[in-house]
Amino acid sequence: PMFIPKQREKEQLCSLIGKLTPLSTTLEERVFTAKKPNTSVRELLDKPEVLNTIKTGYEELRSVACLNEEEIWTSGENADIKCFKTQGVLQKTIKTKSGDWPRDIAVDRDGALLYSDWKTGTVYKIKNDQTEEIITLQGWRPNNVCVASSGDLLVTMFSDDETQSKVVQYSSSTEKQTVQFDDEGQPLYSGNNRIKYISENRNLDICVADYGAGAVVVVDQAGKLRFRYTGHSSPTKTKPFQPYGITTDSQSRILTSDGNNHCIHILDTYGQFLRYIDNCDLVNPWGLCVDNNDCLLVCECFKGNVKKIRYSK
Repeated sequence: PMFIPKQREKEQLCSLIGKLTPLSTTLEERVFTAKKPNTSVRELLDKPEVLNTIKTGYEELRSVACLNEEEIWTSGENADIKCFKTQGVLQKTIKTKSGDWPRDIAVDRDGALLYSDWKTGTVYKIKNDQTEEIITLQGWRPNNVCVASSGDLLVTMFSDDETQSKVVQYSSSTEKQTVQFDDEGQPLYSGNNRIKYISENRNLDICVADYGAGAVVVVDQAGKLRFRYTGHSSPTKTKPFQPYGITTDSQSRILTSDGNNHCIHILDTYGQFLRYIDNCDLVNPWGLCVDNNDCLLVCECFKGNVKKIRYSK
């Protein structure tokens, strides 16, 4: 006798036994997909280009935050926080409540301006010209701030004696999570009062540019260390890597400013170096932000300029 198998179409088999769907291999991929699906791919340009230069008038420009597609907030080492059109026209100036310069600024999901005042130990919110104290610290000083996708506030801070640093996540004014030590109980961040700009990535990683440590420190949403980036070896970048500002884009890339070497480092979500932005005549780049079109806004600290740069397709 001879067995002759009956032919079955693939669709018929699937209807009988079901089918397999692709396996998501990492937590980061699952979170990324659940948070905001992103089907568009923006590849890096070989030669980034400066689209515009905004002269802010600050002698020392520190931070920039996007309000919307047409407006940005800026701050530096005086009490004025200025709003500019991206074409360079000054729209509005707000003075800090204490008269001291703000350590950092951010914009929340409702378009309200947030700023940290390390002298008073307070984070303020300004909406409709009304100033509100949303966080007041005891024993700690707020450093840099960012708004997470959830609407929570992430704050880097240092102790009054300037020996410890940490990241605290707030929901409204309630402390939700503290990130300070690794699994071995060692400090994740350098203990000092130096700037520690902060940004949340698309996979919910918390990225800190630790100037005092000369490293970008990235932890996952639970506060577990994922990696440290301490710079990229290059014959043209001879000074020590000390990151100033930090931001992330729609592709989960991490961008950090290297003020000593007058360039921007671009990393992937795993901390691998991708390339520099070093062809835009940047001088002492400091604070950074990325707008909704993945255009990079860079503070040139001592020139007082904000440069808008297209770096991806």
